[in-house]
Amino acid sequence: MKKNRAFLKWAGGKYPLVDDIKRHLPAGDCLIEPFVGAGSVFLNTDYKSYILADINSDLINLYDIVKTRTDEFVRDARVYFSPEFNQSERFYELRAEFNQSSDTYRRSVLFLYLNRHCYNGLCRYNLSGAFNVPFGRYKKPYFPEIELYWFAEKAQNARFVCEHYQQTLLKAESGSVVYCDPPYAPLSATANFTAYHTNSFSMDDQRNLARLAYQLSSENDVPVLISNHETPLTLEWYAQATLHRVSARRTISSNVSQRSKVNELLALYR
Repeated sequence: MKKNRAFLKWAGGKYPLVDDIKRHLPAGDCLIEPFVGAGSVFLNTDYKSYILADINSDLINLYDIVKTRTDEFVRDARVYFSPEFNQSERFYELRAEFNQSSDTYRRSVLFLYLNRHCYNGLCRYNLSGAFNVPFGRYKKPYFPEIELYWFAEKAQNARFVCEHYQQTLLKAESGSVVYCDPPYAPLSATANFTAYHTNSFSMDDQRNLARLAYQLSSENDVPVLISNHETPLTLEWYAQATLHRVSARRTISSNVSQRSKVNELLALYR
C-alpha cells in the first residue's frame, strides 16, 4: 500500500517508521496523538476518528485551516512557491512578518512557506516565541498540493487541539488507542535537541509520560504506544512496557558522517 506523505517537513517525522508503528498499534475506534507533529501516523492509519494534539498553536491553527478552507489556503499559499520568494531577502522579510502577525490565517500561509523554505524544515522558536530558523537555500522548494488535499480529506474525521500532552492523555476513554511521539531523549549530553518549541520537553516530562501511559493501560484499558531512541534511560523509563526495537537512521545531524543508525524503541503499554 502506498504511504502518504505529510505536507510539512518535520525533524523527527515518523514517515520512515510508519510501517513498524502500524504493526504495533492496537485496533480501536479513535486514535489519540498528544504530539501530532507533521501527522505521518494519522495520514497512514485507518481509525474511525482522531484526536490530534500539539503544544504548538501555529501547527494546530494551520491544520484547522487546511481542514476547513482547503481551496482558499492552497490558492494563497501557492503564490509563495515561486523563484521570487526563494531568496534569502524575501525569506527574512516574510519571517519577520510571520513573527509580528496575529492573524491566524496569514500566519498559517506563512508557516507553510517558512517550513518549506527554511533550513532542514526545522520548527524552532526563540524564548520570546519568534520563529528563528534560517533560510534553507533549496533550488526549488516543493509545493505540497496533493499532500494538502489528502490531509484535508482525512482531517474530516479528526479534531485538532492545542494543549499539553497530559491534558490530552487524561481525556482518553475506553475504545481509544494512544500513540505518543514525544521529543526524543538525547543520545548524549551534547545532543539535547528538544527545544523545537519554547516549551521544551524535560527528563521529568519523559518519566511522567511513561507513568501516564502505564496508568492509562492498566486502569482505563487504553493501550498506549510510545516511540523514542533506545538508550539506557528509555529502557529504564519503559520497563513496564513491551519493547520492540526498530533500526532507523537519524538524519538530524548536519554532519553526514555522524548520521549513524540508532535503534528506535516502540514501547507498548496494554
